[in-house]
Amino acid sequence: MTHPLMIISAMNYYGLLKWLPDKTLLEIDFKARHGKKLDLDNPVTYNEKLQWLKLYDRDPVYSQMVDKYEVYQYVSKKIGKKYLIPLLGVWDSADDIEFDKLPDQFVLKPTHDSGCCVICTDKETFSRNKAIKKLNAALHRNYYYSGREWPYKDVKPRVIAQKYIVDESGYELKDYKIFCFDGVPKLIHVDFNRFTDNHQRNIYTPSWEYVPMSILYPTSPETKVEKPVVLKEMLTIAKNLSAGIPHVRVDLYVVGEKIYFGELTFYHDSGHTTFNPPEWDETMGSWIRLPGKVRTAN
Repeated sequence: MTHPLMIISAMNYYGLLKWLPDKTLLEIDFKARHGKKLDLDNPVTYNEKLQWLKLYDRDPVYSQMVDKYEVYQYVSKKIGKKYLIPLLGVWDSADDIEFDKLPDQFVLKPTHDSGCCVICTDKETFSRNKAIKKLNAALHRNYYYSGREWPYKDVKPRVIAQKYIVDESGYELKDYKIFCFDGVPKLIHVDFNRFTDNHQRNIYTPSWEYVPMSILYPTSPETKVEKPVVLKEMLTIAKNLSAGIPHVRVDLYVVGEKIYFGELTFYHDSGHTTFNPPEWDETMGSWIRLPGKVRTAN
């Protein structure tokens, strides 16, 4: 028999529990996913502290930082335009996308959520109808409700088109996710085979030492990921974008010696990630210093 808490968690995922206060929903969802009570009075683990930050660390600028269109202005001011993936267009609806004006290859993303994207590598075989249907469905969802990641709540739903970028070998870009704590990079995740059934993730220190651990996806110690030649510059970018923030993940792409900004993520896996070995949950939790903000969430 399915546990009632798992049913509640599934209902939340599909937006059926919008009426619940943030704190109540997060407590129920955490119990369903982790099998233990969420301790908001004395959070210790990484996953617990991310739930705390959702509720009590609410700087309005975070909404600009997660908006895939507005973040262009934010990043430009912080580190300069040269790190931005060229923007090809922005529309309020997927029905308004001017496909004929786009190049043969491009990427489409909703501005207000996380994870949804449409990649076109060849216009001749690309299905516009499928893309429009997928994007419009995303535009009608408010990403905030599933995990109560409040920065997304009032982001204007739009669609952006970006230049399609591959690495120098012609394959997909490696995704470097730099975990920063109060402006200090601590770990770097490198994802590869992302769009296959063999998605893997290796983890390194800022000095590029392999860390024998996995977070959600399996690690591959036999896969040697070369240290980026621009690692020092990548770490500087991450420091500048994460300064003054208790915790944020800075995602970057690298093509040769060219660095591109990907996105900023405040709540990795929405605070429900799986660590192996599990003690890393507390280790990473110890790196988050919770700010002394007034508790305004209910």
